[in-house]
Amino acid sequence: MAQQPFDPNQFLSKVKGQDYLEVKHRIAWMRSEHPEAVVETELVSHADGRAIMRASVVLPSGGRATGWGSETAANFENYIEKAETKSIGRALTALGYGTPAADNDDGEPEVTFHRQPEPQHFNQSSAFLATAPQKSRIQRLAAEMQLQPEELSALIQQHTGTDFMNMNKRQASGVIDMLEARRPVSQRAS
Repeated sequence: MAQQPFDPNQFLSKVKGQDYLEVKHRIAWMRSEHPEAVVETELVSHADGRAIMRASVVLPSGGRATGWGSETAANFENYIEKAETKSIGRALTALGYGTPAADNDDGEPEVTFHRQPEPQHFNQSSAFLATAPQKSRIQRLAAEMQLQPEELSALIQQHTGTDFMNMNKRQASGVIDMLEARRPVSQRAS
């Protein structure tokens, strides 16, 4: 029996009127798609009752993100754990496993990234469309590769089955990965 894809909509809660997906559910979502992903955390600073954590998430497909989180003892009893959770949540959000209220991971909504699961499993909504940073990244990569707009449009259509403006988060991530893979080695970031 085929396993059903992870449905983040089942786990959304409301925070100040906005949808919020707890970090534990973002982790489950990411693991359902990428069981081999690597999540590493590091305590960067711990002084005067303040902890700063860094989390790195690396997907087998090559996607990677770093998230930072800080917390103080005055605001949260288990502040080191809270800082770690924030950092992981932010890294996952940067990879598209998040909601509008996800960025702070302490209940303070901010506009951030979304991830659109496969279209056949979810209703398309503007909340799950590719983000402005993703679109900017695609345009920057295309410019570096000297792709003409019509060439980029054709690549996007071929890769996603849709156009630049209607790509969802997952599709945009795939386009970024595809463009990164096509860049000459001398142009790739280290």
